[in-house]
Amino acid sequence: MPSSPCPPKRTRSLVCCCGPGSSYDVTRQHLSTYAWDHYGDLDPDETGEPRPGSVLRVLERGLELAGDLPPGPILDLGCAVGRSTFALAGGGDRLVLGVDLSFPMLRVASEALRRGRVRYPRRRVGIVYDRRELPVRFEGLEKVDFWGCDAIDLPFPAGTFAAVVGLNVLDCVASPHGLLASLPRLLAPGGRAILSTPYDWSAAATPFEAWLGGHSQRGEAAGAGEPVLRALLTPGAHPAAVDGLRIVAEDRDLPWRVRLHERSSVEYRVDLVVVERL
Repeated sequence: MPSSPCPPKRTRSLVCCCGPGSSYDVTRQHLSTYAWDHYGDLDPDETGEPRPGSVLRVLERGLELAGDLPPGPILDLGCAVGRSTFALAGGGDRLVLGVDLSFPMLRVASEALRRGRVRYPRRRVGIVYDRRELPVRFEGLEKVDFWGCDAIDLPFPAGTFAAVVGLNVLDCVASPHGLLASLPRLLAPGGRAILSTPYDWSAAATPFEAWLGGHSQRGEAAGAGEPVLRALLTPGAHPAAVDGLRIVAEDRDLPWRVRLHERSSVEYRVDLVVVERL
């Protein structure tokens, strides 16, 4: 379906009233960035650079490193607008649950699941957006659902999941250590978690004292987050190390491209770690 350069009249009024920097504007920027990366490869109008699909490329690498998984469902933590959840369901007969705390993003994911279409505002520049709407079709939709949940306070019995996927979510939660500490309970014995992060810390999302690294260049790791994460996932390597997990594979330098608007994009180098519940 063609995109419209102008939003409906009611939306234009809302944009003008709220203005740049408002919560409405921030939400639209997030939807633009995430939905472009998740679904832009399916949009025939997306022909320029940068190319979308970083979430799928990192997920593919994580699954490759994770290897064979025990039987059971998969949890997609911080699923955003849902493309990674659909990709996880398309490769087999497992149930896959995507959870996120952003209802605007879950609305995009749910509409793709239930109506077979994706609609989102694609940022052109400033507060100017183009409305994108395109049909989507994925395999295994009957095995997918989306829930609104806090990633560090999940309502599931112990040992529920064969795999937990958390792509670029560690630096977006209030307690990264709390998320790591929840993995042994969520995973079935032999289950594996695929975690990636660019360590892009923000005090708006994560309190300063909860960051994994990024505090001071005077420390032993010179502020790097990678040694802290690995120590927390290695029994006995850190006073707050998580019991019951071990690192089985890692890739420290994966590109993840984020589109901001027509003339701006950011490329992260994400750290990918696969851990197993002992």
